[in-house]
Amino acid sequence: MEKEAKIYVSGHRGMVGSAIVRELNRLGHTNILTRTSSELDLRNQDDVTSFYKKEKPDYVFVAAAKVGGIHANNVYRADFLYDNLMIQNNLIHGAYENKVKKLMFLGSSCIYPKLAPQPLKEEYLLSGYLESTNEPYAIAKITGIKMCEAYRDQYGCNFISAMPTNLYGLNDNYHPENSHVLPALIRKFHEAKITNANQVTIWGDGSPMREFLFADDLANALVYLMLNYNEKEFVNVGYGSDITIKELAETIARVVGFDGSHVYDSTKPNGTPRKLMDSSRLFATGWKPSVDLEKGIAIAYQDFLSKTSQE
Repeated sequence: MEKEAKIYVSGHRGMVGSAIVRELNRLGHTNILTRTSSELDLRNQDDVTSFYKKEKPDYVFVAAAKVGGIHANNVYRADFLYDNLMIQNNLIHGAYENKVKKLMFLGSSCIYPKLAPQPLKEEYLLSGYLESTNEPYAIAKITGIKMCEAYRDQYGCNFISAMPTNLYGLNDNYHPENSHVLPALIRKFHEAKITNANQVTIWGDGSPMREFLFADDLANALVYLMLNYNEKEFVNVGYGSDITIKELAETIARVVGFDGSHVYDSTKPNGTPRKLMDSSRLFATGWKPSVDLEKGIAIAYQDFLSKTSQE
């Protein structure tokens, strides 16, 4: 990407989008296009078409999406399918119509089958049944990957896809019901600490294993791929190792400073048993993450504290 190139980052106020903007700024890119959802409804094809025709971006990051944890994915199934399909359809097709030089589509590790072998290799896509709780979101993301492949095959578009593992970091969503497990636990342990509670209840039995990548590490990888990767096959972007939810809870409690007990509610769903991504394709190019989990959680907790102080 040339320094003077016009780069559109959709979803720039979200955790991933804001990290991409920070990374682009760090590298000296100043011609960055952003729009809030009130300024541009990405679900509206006419609005997106008008935006593309007016602004003519050279590069596009599709970081906008409707996201949430197990509860939100399971309850708002129609919303997760419709909103994500509309967002990515409009952005990908609009990029083709307006001759965008390169587009990056962001997916999620939930695209993989629930019981796929571990670690998850890119070729395992569509090899089995999806986890039922987040199936609508996963189907939307799989569709986005296939759209990028199809527009490359039919029209020669340089559209690439990257599949991040579980993410956390600055500008995360800490909503008590609609957030992912790591930020949800930060809120739970913090609230238990300030109310002097003697225990925290955690969904599931603590056995599922998850991989976590700091969002700024992801942004560094995405810009690296935008600069260096031009292949049809999508690329996993992970940390390279995983931990149990129980270990995650213990780490967060330690960072937050909560010393009470942890109770696991096994009547609640565990979700997928394990989701460790095989990121060897990316690592082989020389890229590696730089922020370890405990350091990243400490940064995220300070971000959470700054947000709650403003509420």
